[in-house]
Amino acid sequence: MNATPRWLTTEQQAAWDSFIHMQEKLIGRLSRRVQADSGMSASDYIVLAKLTETGGGRMRFMDLAKLVEWEKSRMSHQVGRMTKRGLVTKEDCPDDGRGAFIVATAAGHQAIEEAAPVHVEQVRRLFIDALTPEELDALARISNRVLAHMEKQPD
Repeated sequence: MNATPRWLTTEQQAAWDSFIHMQEKLIGRLSRRVQADSGMSASDYIVLAKLTETGGGRMRFMDLAKLVEWEKSRMSHQVGRMTKRGLVTKEDCPDDGRGAFIVATAAGHQAIEEAAPVHVEQVRRLFIDALTPEELDALARISNRVLAHMEKQPD
């Protein structure tokens, strides 16, 4: 039995469209800038950033995949590409034969250390500087509310 769709109102559709357009344009511009300035893809950047910010340069494979909201296969392909370029290594987990750690190499640490200042300046230029402190606070509250709501919803 199909329920009748709960169509969005004009205002709801406008808010959704604006949010998606802003998010896609922002991510696209940041990704292109990271690529141009550092030679790293946006995926390289996010993996190295999360590894070094959260895990001290070392994290279990599945924990990293969950942290960036990627499927296991996508993370596996990304780690493979980054391993070939010497940015990360994969180490067996001593207490779990099926598990693995992803470890940022010295080259990976250097790459993220060089890319991060440029990235944060672009985040500031394109996003932070466009909003007042009050607007940033409101956006953080809204984002956290949506995230909490999503956690309660089935995937």
